[in-house]
Amino acid sequence: MPRYEYRCRTCGDTFELSRPMAESGDPAACPVGHDDTVKLLSTVAVGGTASASAPARQGGGCCGGGCCG
Repeated sequence: MPRYEYRCRTCGDTFELSRPMAESGDPAACPVGHDDTVKLLSTVAVGGTASASAPARQGGGCCGGGCCG
């Protein structure tokens, strides 16, 4: 289940909630109980080393690029 980050406008606390994507925009009370919260824009980190659409760089030409042009 995805985790979403929220900030309380009343006390300034930042907290996370695990909830279904369909509920990500629903109101969320902070751990202290305040209702004036806002969902923060989060970035997603994706593991891996290379993209399928970007070919890996290889050496150039006949001998790795050292003798070519």
